[in-house]
Amino acid sequence: MAEDPQRNFRSAYYEKVGFRGVEEKKSLEILLKDNPLDVEKLSTFSQRFPLPSMYRIHVWKVLLGILPPHSDSHSLVGGYRREQYQDVLEALKVMRFVHMATPQTQVYLRMFQLESQVLPRRSDTSAPDEEDEDFLSIARAMEEIVEDPMDCYWLIKSFVNQFNNKFGDSIPHLPKSLEHYLSVEEPRLLNHLKNTGALAMLPYSLWFRRCFAGCLPESSLQRLGTLRLVSLNNPATQAVWDKVISGSCKILVFVAMEILLSYKIVVMGTSRPEGVVSILCNMTQENTDAIVTKAIDLWHKYCGTPMHSV
Repeated sequence: MAEDPQRNFRSAYYEKVGFRGVEEKKSLEILLKDNPLDVEKLSTFSQRFPLPSMYRIHVWKVLLGILPPHSDSHSLVGGYRREQYQDVLEALKVMRFVHMATPQTQVYLRMFQLESQVLPRRSDTSAPDEEDEDFLSIARAMEEIVEDPMDCYWLIKSFVNQFNNKFGDSIPHLPKSLEHYLSVEEPRLLNHLKNTGALAMLPYSLWFRRCFAGCLPESSLQRLGTLRLVSLNNPATQAVWDKVISGSCKILVFVAMEILLSYKIVVMGTSRPEGVVSILCNMTQENTDAIVTKAIDLWHKYCGTPMHSV
């Protein structure tokens, strides 16, 4: 379908005067009036544009299958989700796995383990393994985005399950993808990372397994006061999760690449691989939003822009 020149002119005008996304918000509102909702169109929209904050959680629920496409059933299904949440939580309390002082993210982890049939014995007091830490990082991030604990748990659970089921086989290959695109954008930087041994030590697990949860500086995400590393409670950064939830894990590669490009001068001046990793794990707040915005532009540049019509 050919794009409407008048619409393009309006979009360009809105962006020029500081109202970027006005037309996109209207398009999304039209999509959300469909009954049943067109999940494919919602997914395509999320790939093209950052979701408006007022609709983000609702769209995520639909894309993750927490709510069905038929809007008439949302209230009924929402009630079932709440009942299931309460039943699982009550079971954990009866088994004394959780109590009043248990951190909420630990509660979510135990609920997830119980539903996945991997709940450890109460006598097993070993520290969380790497997979549990991935879950907890995403849980801490989601907790800062979603206020309702029931909604929060369902979003964490569905996000983690979808991510593992859909992209589990692709994640080990993302470092090679990063290396490829970096060789195109900045070969000198790539050679420096290889020569210093830093390439093999980059925080791939934090970047790719946790979708940058707990990786980006808190102050560019939300002013949380005492925590240093936090969630994605920021429109530009939540846009990364918009892309992942709507079907692309490749966006993670471009966020990682843009981080490297943004810190190129500092990284190029560091010869120790530990120093490079320290720089990348302690980013300053000033340019985080710009990093994510540029990363999305790079993602569109190399992967294209999905077509969308309302």
